[in-house]
Amino acid sequence: MSQILIIEDNEQNARMAAKLLRHAGYEVTIAEDGETGMTTMLNTTPDLVLVDLGLPDIDGQTIVAILRQQPSLKQTVVIAFTAWPEEKAQEMAQAYQCDGVITKPIDTRNFAKQVGDFLDKVKARPE
Repeated sequence: MSQILIIEDNEQNARMAAKLLRHAGYEVTIAEDGETGMTTMLNTTPDLVLVDLGLPDIDGQTIVAILRQQPSLKQTVVIAFTAWPEEKAQEMAQAYQCDGVITKPIDTRNFAKQVGDFLDKVKARPE
């Protein structure tokens, strides 16, 4: 079972995403701020991190940069989880070295599948 970490300061967004992912069979942990998210990801080595790029304490770019420097997190899928407009979100996710983007508000009918598709793509790439 894949482990997913959601780093999201909006409690309603985090709870909805977690509920949908748990229903799809994923193990989910929520971190309500960047500092907690970084500590959690370093201690649990999740398979996928959904990171809000606009956190109040530590920006998403910093979180992703730290994650990418950790050998134990080399295979972790990083998805920008943002309310920015699609074009800007794609641009920023690429600049931040994310594996993809899911914009908010999420499509509740397809959200778990989107996450699963990102996991499948990354698992299929050569190491």
